[in-house]
Amino acid sequence: MTSDSPEQLTLLRDTVRKSRTKAPAEITETLPVARIAVDVSLPHLDRPFDYLVPDDLAAAAQPGARVKVRFAGKDLDGFVLERLAESDHDGKLVRIRKVVSAEQVLRPEVAELCRAVADRYAGVLADVTRLAVPPRHAKVEAEPLRYDQPAPPPLSTSRSEWAPYPPGFLDALARSESPRAIWTAVPGADWALAFAQAAAVCSAAGRGALLLAADARDLERLATACTTVLGESGFVVLSADLGPTARYRAFLAALRGTARVVIGTRAAAFAPVTELGLVALWDDGDESYAEPRAPYPNAREVLLLRAFKQNCAALLGGFARSAEAAAVIDSGFAGELIAARPAIRAAAPSVHITGESDTDLARDRMARAARLPHRAFEIAREGLKTGPVLVQVPRAGYLPSLVCQTCRAPSRCSACGGTLRRTGGAGPASCSICGRPAADHRCPECGDTRMRAAVVGARRTAEELGRAFPGVLVRTSGGDNMLDHVPDQPALIVSTPGAEPVAAAGYSAALLLDTWLMLTRPDLRAPEEAVRRWLNAAALVRPASAGGTVILVGDPSALPLQVVVRWSPEGFAAREVEERRAAHLAPAAKLAELTGPAESVADLVERLRALLPASAGLEVLGPVDVDDETVRAVVRTPRAAGTQLARALKDAQSARATKKNPGSVRVQVDPPSFG
Repeated sequence: MTSDSPEQLTLLRDTVRKSRTKAPAEITETLPVARIAVDVSLPHLDRPFDYLVPDDLAAAAQPGARVKVRFAGKDLDGFVLERLAESDHDGKLVRIRKVVSAEQVLRPEVAELCRAVADRYAGVLADVTRLAVPPRHAKVEAEPLRYDQPAPPPLSTSRSEWAPYPPGFLDALARSESPRAIWTAVPGADWALAFAQAAAVCSAAGRGALLLAADARDLERLATACTTVLGESGFVVLSADLGPTARYRAFLAALRGTARVVIGTRAAAFAPVTELGLVALWDDGDESYAEPRAPYPNAREVLLLRAFKQNCAALLGGFARSAEAAAVIDSGFAGELIAARPAIRAAAPSVHITGESDTDLARDRMARAARLPHRAFEIAREGLKTGPVLVQVPRAGYLPSLVCQTCRAPSRCSACGGTLRRTGGAGPASCSICGRPAADHRCPECGDTRMRAAVVGARRTAEELGRAFPGVLVRTSGGDNMLDHVPDQPALIVSTPGAEPVAAAGYSAALLLDTWLMLTRPDLRAPEEAVRRWLNAAALVRPASAGGTVILVGDPSALPLQVVVRWSPEGFAAREVEERRAAHLAPAAKLAELTGPAESVADLVERLRALLPASAGLEVLGPVDVDDETVRAVVRTPRAAGTQLARALKDAQSARATKKNPGSVRVQVDPPSFG
């Protein structure tokens, strides 16, 4: 027996290895090129790339499918955007490595919307698709196709909540047209039921609807209304709060077309609704609609873009009206949907303003401790005879900030300079930053050791009201203790703005305290935000014909308070737009906030100056220091040059990334607040 030579053994091993290696599949002959959106967040690589489609992947690699591709030496995720007969790339193309899922989760119309959102906010497509398409769950995709049942018809076709308004909007929806409206709801309107009824009209016409609410509490109200009108299987809820598995299951239900109506928070703005006929959003001024992740889109703008791109109806509703919504009316993109003045007056409570000086305070010692003016004290006492009374306090906590009893100088921590506060009725004040007790505090201005509240928080107000109204139940709503509903029985409900629970039969009265505090926030949007918060609270009160009364404690000459008295949010919003136009502020101008190291921000600004023509009217405000290492600058142009500004910001960021300039700059177009 002879042994093989080393050369023979090497040849044998190579032969065996080749026999075990599967030959690569041929490239498909039908549309062999796939254009892929690769998951890369670098601005200079924000474009699709072409790959070859192997024959064994051709059936699965359809537009919208998730794939794996080789990019810059790594395996990266991506979405197929389209299939092509040939590529315009001059170099050699590589193959798609794998189809992760044949489920077409990124529909062409949603991909187009994502591209438009990225361009509008000077962002990259990959960041937007992460917002639009939830992470994959293979087990959910493999579940029995129980969603493949046709959407059931609505349980109700009633339009009862729309009776106070002109019928044109719903009539157009029923004809499968695409009306667009800014809806100002009458006081006390059940907006959730109105949304559900509009969705039912749309669904009955064979089209889908997408309804957004600002937070989980409003979403629950909307879900309850949709269950009544559409039935439990007539809609799906799509929200980040559902958890990844339930969210992906709801996403697939919408994708597969078995639920015509999708409701959710801002996470649902990109939901793949089949045959979309209506997008609707409630209370568009709420900052919850602003996405905190790059490129920071606002759900309101996403829905308006979607209505334009997909030619569907749009409805922005609220008791108040934002300046942005008023600007949409001015642009001609949407009309105004509002009830006649007699209907508004019939539904509104009686609204009054009372001063907050010491001479206005109630004579009752306990009421004075709660800083209730005499008129507010009397209204609360009368209201408690017939139902609950709402008390809105602009600050949470006990005594959120303290000042010197004698000279009113702010009381600050001797260790770090933070504001002193009290979180309960017992014990010394403590620092809001470092938590150090301030038992030995002495005012540096006058030497007094005594302190008083600069602003009384909700918990302290509730405590004082309990003493002023002995025997009356006092409940608080805010922070981690949010109430959704309260029964129709006498009680004082102390709430921070936005946390007001709904009363079963409406509040008999509402006291809106410390209105000056909401108007003096360091934000140019403060008056608009204050009006929105006050109108939302006042809308929970019974009509004046049923004894409903609202008391605003503040300066009677302040215009925002007068808006609530007259219940005229549309006029106030129009005035805000005119004032912002004169001041070159959003929405009349296009703004972008640049935040980062001073050298990086300065470099980005210089690049913008070079990229934008003089006709764009670029203005640079700042920079100002944010902290020791960070500055903030604001750049702005007239609204007409907004597209140029966004493109220039993107190009400037791309140039910096290409040259690997140090320092990252956060770019936020149309920031939700500015001041």
